[in-house]
Amino acid sequence: MTALFTLLPDAVSTVKVDSKSAVLDCLADRFAAVYGLDRAQVLERILERENLGSTGFGRGVAIPHARVPMVEKPVAVFLRLAAPVAFEAADDMPVDLVFGLLSPEAAGVVHLHALAAISRLMRDDKMHAALMEAPGDEAIYALIANVADRST
Repeated sequence: MTALFTLLPDAVSTVKVDSKSAVLDCLADRFAAVYGLDRAQVLERILERENLGSTGFGRGVAIPHARVPMVEKPVAVFLRLAAPVAFEAADDMPVDLVFGLLSPEAAGVVHLHALAAISRLMRDDKMHAALMEAPGDEAIYALIANVADRST
């Protein structure tokens, strides 16, 4: 989809979860199902990163991310939560949009550029509203793909 990270249509999902740990579990499930990754290792790496400090970005967004040995380029999963979940975000606001990112272990600046692109996308109030109002996962994917394609 973009040179900075890959987001496949099946990696976009609207989910019902009730806790931060359930969100992270769901992310690991999606990364495993869509990209064929080892679920346990993905979850372990995401939890290791989360233990350093919450990836709750603020304004209803979380960007859980990690570096893993099992990918050759950055890959992403996007979750829209059916109801907001407490995520220990910087602004103490609950999260309703989650953009997960996994990058290769040695991806240094590539990982940072992908995170920056996701951050820019998720800071946009109009995009946040559009993602929340989208009628389904296909519409969410189209919104993200359209913006990402214009920014490459």
